[in-house]
Amino acid sequence: MVNDTIADMLTRIRNANLAKHQIVQIPLTKVTKSIAQVLLREELINSFEELRNGTQSSLLLSLKYTGKTRTPSIQKIQRISKPGLRIYSGAKKMPRVLGGFGTAIISTSNGLMTDTEARQKNVGGEILCYIT
Repeated sequence: MVNDTIADMLTRIRNANLAKHQIVQIPLTKVTKSIAQVLLREELINSFEELRNGTQSSLLLSLKYTGKTRTPSIQKIQRISKPGLRIYSGAKKMPRVLGGFGTAIISTSNGLMTDTEARQKNVGGEILCYIT
């Protein structure tokens, strides 16, 4: 049993990228599915699908690589708000990852979205992770 499913998901993606795996399997929760939808919308992964095996459900992410050297589209993925220390940001002070070249995933009252979407909708929330 994992206490922090978001950190577990990010670590699995990070490890799969380092090992150049094409597919990574993640335990399915509402939050991990929402994060996968944001990653797909931002074109950081190729696709994802749900696997249901009796009582356990999992999420299969197809990771995206570019070029002949297969460099991962997700260079760095970092958990920001942790269970022991939550980090929140208002719409006006939303952080820009790498000056706008990276992405932050924000948990808002309107669901999970990127930092640019949160700025456009003028909503703040909990900063879950940074992706570059």
